[in-house]
Formats: sequence, structure tokens, C-alpha cells
Amino acid sequence: MSKPTRLSFTLTALLASAVVQADIEVPLGSTQRVTQLFAYPNNCNVICFRPWTLEQTAEHYLAQSLQRDGYSRAKVSVKTRDGQVTATFSGVPDSYGQPLTRLLDTADLAWQAASQLNRDGKWAYNWYLFLPLGMALENRKSIELMHFPPDYSLTQAQDYLESATTDRWASLLIDNGVAASETPAYQTIIDIAPIAAPASAGKDLEGVYDYFSPYQRRMVNELSLRPDGPLPLVAFGAPVRSWIKQQYGQTVNVLGLVRISPAEGKTVPLLGANHPSYIWYAADPETYDGNEDKADEVGLNVMGQDLSAACWQAGMGQNPASDPNVLLKACMNTWQGTRREKTCELFYTSVREQPVEQAKAKCATPSVRTQLKRLKSTPPAL
Repeated sequence: MSKPTRLSFTLTALLASAVVQADIEVPLGSTQRVTQLFAYPNNCNVICFRPWTLEQTAEHYLAQSLQRDGYSRAKVSVKTRDGQVTATFSGVPDSYGQPLTRLLDTADLAWQAASQLNRDGKWAYNWYLFLPLGMALENRKSIELMHFPPDYSLTQAQDYLESATTDRWASLLIDNGVAASETPAYQTIIDIAPIAAPASAGKDLEGVYDYFSPYQRRMVNELSLRPDGPLPLVAFGAPVRSWIKQQYGQTVNVLGLVRISPAEGKTVPLLGANHPSYIWYAADPETYDGNEDKADEVGLNVMGQDLSAACWQAGMGQNPASDPNVLLKACMNTWQGTRREKTCELFYTSVREQPVEQAKAKCATPSVRTQLKRLKSTPPAL
């Protein structure tokens, strides 16, 4: 699935643009620090896929953030003078540099952790420290907790939101009424292992989480807690849900709701979800000795769970003051109840890649209709 660049034109950004001040300068640090935190060079050895300078690399990611924050006319320029790198922004509020500065300060913790991991002989030759660059810095709607970014998001795309995983979840948000241009505002990602690695590296990364604990917890704190209220969190996949248990003492299952406390006296709602790519395994007939009916049955159940989770994320992002329990029940009643036929159709079109009419015909068969009746379940209370 290809993924076009998605611009986030939020009302907040449009209002902010009316009170934009003069250009602002944001110190990024020494050339060594920027080299470390921006994974420079991203994809260059002898023959360079993109022969960008350090300054061009930083500009690239900062420009992505501007677009995803909704500042489509804003500009950024990165210059180095006397070994210090500075970003100059135009067309943004005076305060725009603050979240960037906080992000880079927290990213220093990840660099320290990765360095220690390497000193301990646990760093693989094909891993890259990849921090969540290029995402919305200011106008966020929700936070996604994930495992680790795929290596090609760094080396090929140089876009943290360019992956099969983020593509699929963006499509589910769109199915739940989020405009395609708005999906990046919902997809601010915190990876518990900020390491770009091959898709097969998941098991190997299980032993590194503790190294990054200070980074992880500060990221959750800074991104989810805002002066105007907390942002909802979604924990994707078993490794992340296990991490929630370890770090915050809360057991969360798929479509389970809990509250975690990123800071003393403050809590945020968190929903457990399948990993966005889990459905490709769950619905693979080979997982069931070639039994396609069984694969479809499991796939339909996962599709209902995923659409319900994306529905909750979209609803909480649009109105953070919503009751998380009431919203989740409504979402499940929709995708695993009143609109279960649409759930079925979306499964066969997006996962089985069938034409719409063929998918509708499949969903109308007695065997599939029987499977659909088993979808609905009740979420645990928050």
C-alpha cells in the first residue's frame, strides 16, 4: 500500500497562524549531537541513496513536523555556525520551539541508552537509533505506543510514519471518520525500543527495553500530559502491553481499558489493541494448516477489534473529555454489532484484496453471517 504525505490542517493550527510572530531560532545543539539524534547519515555509504548534508537531513524532518502540525506555509532553515546547529522557523507561533527542545532533550536519554547497549555488546550491526522525528510537535490528538520502527522507514523513506503498519492503522482511522489529512495528528508514536531494525528483530529487541526506561517514561509523560488535559494512549501488540504491566502495574488486554499515571497525581486513559500488522498473521490460512474458513473467522474477529480500537482512538482524539468506557462500548456495538457487515466487507477488501461486490457477496453467505454473529463482546470497565 502506498502512502502519500498527509497534511494536518487543524483548527488549532489555523487559529495560531493568525497570531504568528517573527522568525524564531531554536538551538539544536552541536553537530555531534544533531548527527546522533537525527541518525545522520540516514542512508548513505559509498553510493548515497539521498546525498543530503546534516543540515538538509534536519530540515527534512523538521519540515515534516511543520506539515503535520498544520503549518503548511511555514518554513524551516537549518544552519551550522561554529559547530552549533540552529533551526530558524518562519510562520509559526513563538512557542513552537519548546516541544522540539523537549523532544531533543528526551532523545539524549535514548542516545545514552543505545550507547550503553553497544558497550555491553548487545547492539546488532543492522540496528539504527531512530527517534520519533517528523511527527506533529504541537497539534496532537492521540499517542500510539508501539514496539520498534521498521528499518526501511529510516533508510528508504526517511519518514517515521511511512510503513505498512502505520498505513494500515491510518486507513482504519479514516474508516472511523478521520480525514486522511488529519491521521498524522493521531499517530504520534512512542516506540519502547527506538531502534530501526528488520521486521524479524522483534524477539532480539525484547532484552533492550530496560535500557530505555528513562527515555520511555519521560516520553509518555511529556506527550500525553498537556495543560489542556491528557491525550489518549493506545498500546499496540503484546510486547507493548507487557511493558505497560512492567512500567505502570496495569494489565491491559486487547480492547481492555486502564488508566496509567505518567506523573504523580495525573492519569491518562489507555486502550490495549492488536498490533496493526497482526491481522496478516491471524488471517493467514497457513497458520491453520491451510484452513481458509478458520483463517477468515479469526481474521473477521481481529478486524472487528481493530476497527473498534481505531474508533475509540478517533473519538477520544476528537473529544478528549469523552467517557472512555461509554465510547468504547459504543464503538464495539458499532463495528461488532450494528455495522458488522461493514466490518466483514472491509476485511475482504483490505486483507483479502477482493473487489467490493465480491466482498459483499462473501459476507452475505450463511457461513460468514454465522461467524459475524460471534463478533460482539463486552469490554472490561476502566
